[in-house]
Amino acid sequence: MDENLQRYAPPFVADEYSAKERYLIEPFFSNLDQSVYLALIPDPELVGALMSRASRATGDLRTIFLRDYIKPMLHPVFDKEKDTEATWQEKLDQASEMWAFIDFLHVHPFSKIFANKRARDFYTKWLAQYGDDSIAQMTGMHLVFANISQITIKHFEDQRIGLAPIEQSTRYVPYDTKVAGRYRYYTDPDLDNDTSLEGSYLFEEFEAANELLFETYSELIPQLKSWLTEKYPEVKANDIEKKAFDSLRGLLPMGTQSQVAFYGNAQAFEHLINRGQEHPLGEIRWAANRVREELSQRTPSLFRRVNDDSEKSVHYQKYLAGKTERLRHESLEITDMIMTGGASEDRSEVKIIDHDPIEKIITAMIYSTADYHESWQDTYQQVLAMNEKQRDIIITKYLSGRNERWMKIGRAFEMSYVTIEIMMNIGAWRDLHRHRMLTQIKQSFSCYHSYDTPAVLMESGLEQPYREALNTMSHVFAKIAQRDENIAQYATCLSHRMRFVQHKNIRECFWEGELRTTQACHPDYRKIEQLIFKELEKIYPLITKHSLVDMNDYDFARRGEAKKIEAKLQKLNSI
Repeated sequence: MDENLQRYAPPFVADEYSAKERYLIEPFFSNLDQSVYLALIPDPELVGALMSRASRATGDLRTIFLRDYIKPMLHPVFDKEKDTEATWQEKLDQASEMWAFIDFLHVHPFSKIFANKRARDFYTKWLAQYGDDSIAQMTGMHLVFANISQITIKHFEDQRIGLAPIEQSTRYVPYDTKVAGRYRYYTDPDLDNDTSLEGSYLFEEFEAANELLFETYSELIPQLKSWLTEKYPEVKANDIEKKAFDSLRGLLPMGTQSQVAFYGNAQAFEHLINRGQEHPLGEIRWAANRVREELSQRTPSLFRRVNDDSEKSVHYQKYLAGKTERLRHESLEITDMIMTGGASEDRSEVKIIDHDPIEKIITAMIYSTADYHESWQDTYQQVLAMNEKQRDIIITKYLSGRNERWMKIGRAFEMSYVTIEIMMNIGAWRDLHRHRMLTQIKQSFSCYHSYDTPAVLMESGLEQPYREALNTMSHVFAKIAQRDENIAQYATCLSHRMRFVQHKNIRECFWEGELRTTQACHPDYRKIEQLIFKELEKIYPLITKHSLVDMNDYDFARRGEAKKIEAKLQKLNSI
């Protein structure tokens, strides 16, 4: 790849470290001054704890590692209330061991100790030459993006299998601060390439619209917090703040830069690279290339194929990148036919497109019973002849004893599928997008379906600036979409609505519906899950009556969460 990808790199300002601080953490990361890096921490608990901080941390994970894990370990403090002589000595011994370990790694870094020729030759032979992909699943790496846009994050997360992402939360992390005098959003440099009279202003219009969104977001946070505090004086300040962040996240554009950490195997990362190397969006091409560089430096034998610039490799990457591009002509023809015939203007939030019969589930229940050995077809015919009472008895017995949502239902429920079309705002879709045991097919992000305005903003009288900022960005989207619909996706916000389809089995319906309707959930997707449940009730009443979906509404998500967590910790510590 010979294009200058660096021009697509998101703006990034690296944290500064003293020479001593660099010495302490250099061995544990692939770099300290770039926005894409690998964590090289060998202990699973330590690296897992650090990567998990990506969700609620406002700073760089490398700095957090230094501040919260390394320094406290190297410079222990005696706790008069908790430390005994034995625990204090344990802290001192641990500090001594860590100092020795860091010194050792500077002389004998991981890259030299574990650059095992036999292991690399094994992967070169069986993976690169013979294509035995299953062995690549035996590897695991932690990769971090310090700041990439929501567009790129969702592209990578859409891969679904083999990757475990943890992304910066819009509920716990405010986006009202600037970095080097700029709000955290991405502008595609190709916007500046349009030399037409109107196009020459697009770059400036796009950035002005983003500035207005972030300024409105920043100004409304204290106003909404004040109103909520007055209305709910009994609610703690921390819960008030999270409610404000939740309510205003719709202003954040899809160009918003966030931190995300991935754990994945080599096969998954190879596919991530291949999916991105020829993508129409420059930021995604840049990000995929940086992943390739970081992983190839650390484990070269695992990524030989993505470093092969042969015609075959490039052809495959272009094939992957073109999946949503190849049918543009045909899709426009279908749009014209729909408009000519009179579009249905169906704006239903939830619509069941297709569903399998309940008999398949009941058959699976009987089929897997101990000491049952009859054929599927014969069993299915008997189930077809059953009356409703007989079916009800079987389902009830199968689920007997389940009284908590974390108690997973049996695999028999995977035998029947439903296809559901959903229209909801992008912010809420991001939460449902995390579910992987299903097929999700989404349309591109746009402003064609308008946007949602939270009820709390209308009730508090703060909806006008909210709408003005979103209307401004919607206007910019329309202009950019005339020139490049891919880049135009950056001109959408989390409040803009989108269409997508879920194809999932009833077991996943149980899991998703029960998980996404609790008090801790965002009201936007709780509402959608409750609508889905109501539709499923019409089709599978014998099944849904056993569901633990919460049909209540809550004014605050996670109210009293801190108190509940503290009670659980005390219980665990007493064991």
